This record gives sequence, structure tokens and C-alpha cells, in this order.
Amino acid sequence: MTETQIQIRDLKKSFGSKHVLKGISLDVPKGQSVAIIGASGTGKSVLLKCILGLIQPDGGSATVDGIETVGASRRTREEVLKKFGMLFQGGALFDSLPVWENVMFRYRQNTKMDKARLRAEAKATLAEVLLEERVLDLYPAELSGGMQKRVGLARAIADKPGILFFDEPTSGLDPITSGVINRLIRNAVDRLGATAMTISHDMNSVRQIADQVAMIHDGHIIWQGSVKDMDQVDHPVVHQFVHGLPTGPLTKYAESI
Repeated sequence: MTETQIQIRDLKKSFGSKHVLKGISLDVPKGQSVAIIGASGTGKSVLLKCILGLIQPDGGSATVDGIETVGASRRTREEVLKKFGMLFQGGALFDSLPVWENVMFRYRQNTKMDKARLRAEAKATLAEVLLEERVLDLYPAELSGGMQKRVGLARAIADKPGILFFDEPTSGLDPITSGVINRLIRNAVDRLGATAMTISHDMNSVRQIADQVAMIHDGHIIWQGSVKDMDQVDHPVVHQFVHGLPTGPLTKYAESI
């Protein structure tokens, strides 16, 4: 039986009168890649931030390796966060730091290593995302969007975390670059044997990255299953979203809110 690494039960979060998460329950098996899909504004990013303890839920439970993150102390949250690597939607690179320092930023917080060794580690990690040594001393502003994403991925995997979070990893990229990023993400997850959660509305990314898929709609998980079964789901909301249809219940829902 596959061990559950992330367990979410009846998670709720509202912002004033806007009820975003209305009781989310989800199991993420150890070593599996799970994609969270859903229309914009359905709470996908809020869910990840609740798991990480960056947002305090109004109720429910979110455990990582059996450790409760909801209401956890700062020290407990910091210990849990050490298990994660994250690729942010906009890359979130530090503009004032060269690439090698961006890649090793978290790594150097947890280990004592001289500059030469840090640069060597950065070089090796960048090679894993198909970036050459010449980018080590460049700054984020000197990189293309795709290269920034790859540096962000390198930073996420630098200290070989057991859990990886990807927030819209192909947002703003052309189809060819998106395909490269998807392949690099899948390779990194497989190489590390990591558990992964990906937020995405790009169904091509979901098909390439994920083993399992869960869809959020109106504050709830309305469907969960394998990526192989996703295209055959007859639930009207899931069907419209997965196939990108212009008319259907999601269209009416968007018009009503």
C-alpha cells in the first residue's frame, strides 16, 4: 500500500465574504506527481499556501509526513518547509544576485561551504536543467523567460528535497519552451523520487508532469483520478475544463460570480 505523504482533510479558507476553500480533502501519495487543476480564482494557490503554512486556514487539517501544519508553531513550519522545493509562477528570482547565488540561496542557509564549492554545486545543478556554466554569473534580467524558469527549477531541486511544488510552471512561455520545462520537471521528479504537487491550467503540462489529477471547483475537489483517465471523465465541469470547451457549466459559473 502506497504511503500518503501529504494528507488534507476538510480544509477551509475564506477571505471576508469570499469562501475559497469550502472543505478540501486530498491524499498525495509518496513518490507520486499530482496536478491540481481548476479555473482561475478557484483556490489552487491558496491550497498550496495553506499546506506550506504561509496562509492560516479557517479550519481543517493539512499534514506533511504526519506533521500538522495548520496552527503549527513557527519552528515546526520551518522544519516542514525544509522538506520542500518550490518553483514559483513568476520565477521569484532575486534580481540583485547572480544566477549561482540564486540557485544556492537556500542550500547555503543550511550548510557551511566555501564559495568555490557552492559555485561547483550550482554548476552541476544548472547542468541538470540544461543550462551551461556561462550563466553562473549572469543576473536574472539578462536571462530569457525560459532560462529564468530553469534557474528557478534548479533552485528548487538544489538541496534534493523530498517534496516539490510547482505553481503554474509554464505560465507565460511559448509551447516549445513549455515542453522543455515540462520534460525537465518530470525528469527532476523521477530522478529525486520526489512527491510533487503542480498547479496548472495548461493541460499539456498536466499530461506530461502528472500521475494523478484533482480538480477544484466551487471550493471542493469534484474529481480525482489518474491522468490517463482524465480525458474520458463524463463529469460536465471536468469535461469542459480538460477539453477547453467554450460553452458549458464553467462558462455559466464564471458569469454568475
